[in-house]
Amino acid sequence: MSETKLVLTDDLFEKLPEEEKNSEFIAVAIKTFAKDAWDRFKKNKLALFGLVFLAVMIILAIVAPMVAPYQFDTQDLGNRNSLPSLQHLFGTDKLGRDIFVRVMYGARVSLSIAFSTAAINLVIGVLYGGISGYVGGKVDMVMMRIIDIIYAVPSLIYVVLILLVFGDSVGSMMLAICLTSWIGMARQVRAQIMSLKEMEFALAAKVIGASNKRILLRHLVVNALGPIIVSLTMMVPGAIFTEASLSFIGIGLNPAIPSWGKLANDCRALLFTNPIQIIWPVGAISLTILALNFVGDGIGEAFQARSR
Repeated sequence: MSETKLVLTDDLFEKLPEEEKNSEFIAVAIKTFAKDAWDRFKKNKLALFGLVFLAVMIILAIVAPMVAPYQFDTQDLGNRNSLPSLQHLFGTDKLGRDIFVRVMYGARVSLSIAFSTAAINLVIGVLYGGISGYVGGKVDMVMMRIIDIIYAVPSLIYVVLILLVFGDSVGSMMLAICLTSWIGMARQVRAQIMSLKEMEFALAAKVIGASNKRILLRHLVVNALGPIIVSLTMMVPGAIFTEASLSFIGIGLNPAIPSWGKLANDCRALLFTNPIQIIWPVGAISLTILALNFVGDGIGEAFQARSR
């Protein structure tokens, strides 16, 4: 039997022209998770405005008191309660102190308290809620009952007691705000972890031998990052409002520390004679909280799983 050999030569094939190569290829830009979220965030004009406003406020809080010709406690008794001018942009208070410098210095105090307490609450809330939701069972029940006991007592009682015991310093204020404000974060993280731990990717990680710590931090918490960040942005205006409220009613920071709430409290007595003075600290509080809410809404839309 003779063997038949099939010989393929170049004549049997026709080369594809260069212009037709990859004609069916659809070019798609490769985006990371953060890049995709940022692109969606930029489409929200109010959120972008809030972010720019916060950046400007932080820069002014850092730079303005350093370059201003006045200190926040410099008194000029011959120039008291003056109106805004080129020399004093926001005017002066009842002791002749420059209100603009005091508002910007107060931004340092209020924003540092707000962002620091939010960061502390983030760590405590994520760890506490994550462990409770991942372990479940009796551990979850005990941890949630502890939260219920803490939440049952009005937070104002904790705040007043801490300020009375530890003094009216910035550290005492941060401790008072952090004592109960992490509870909301912990509950939200617990709910997210309980729903995510039953999904396929978490079960697959467990099957291949990943440790509980790695599953919790590298898989579950990362996938719950969107709601966590949104909740974090809402904590910052809450801390600002709490500090301002306590300082306004006289149980907040030391009178020598010009926070926004303390500045508003100082202007309360001049409400009918020099009402313009109270506009500056109250306006700074209101605009900052509004900007933070815009940013929080923008982050929430950017991280929505439905829109990705």
